[in-house]
Amino acid sequence: MQGSEIKTVVDWLVAAAPDPDATRWDWERSTRGTALLPAGRRWDVLDLPGELGRCTLAVLRHLRDRPGPVLAGPCGTRVGFFVPAGTASCWVGTGVRGAGRGAWIAVPYPGRAVHGSRWLVVPDGRGTLTDPAVLELAMHEAAAELAAGGPSAGEGVRSP
Repeated sequence: MQGSEIKTVVDWLVAAAPDPDATRWDWERSTRGTALLPAGRRWDVLDLPGELGRCTLAVLRHLRDRPGPVLAGPCGTRVGFFVPAGTASCWVGTGVRGAGRGAWIAVPYPGRAVHGSRWLVVPDGRGTLTDPAVLELAMHEAAAELAAGGPSAGEGVRSP
């Protein structure tokens, strides 16, 4: 990512914070490389178990040129999809955790390597989010592929 692209992404992310300027200032100087940002303002996060999440992302990439932002948790044990605000409060799914209003997300600085979370799909800075209906279809397809041991269950979906 180029400097101007990173700035656009950071601007979009910190816009969710109660004090965007203070959050940006702290984040850019942080040795941890992460910021805590509130879910439920501009976006929610649907957090899937690692293998299902990675396979779901592989399916989404076949359906869309570019899905919304996607985070991988420490060691790839969880994968979080950024969806429109309000989605988490009405989502029901086994093993899926929703982070909406009142939840805070540890978000790595775009373009920097940090310990713990990392971007699988960096935000585009324009507000592109994953459509919940498309995400649900991709999750069903991924679950079916994983259950059947299909070709995409093991190809290109494992964490590095």
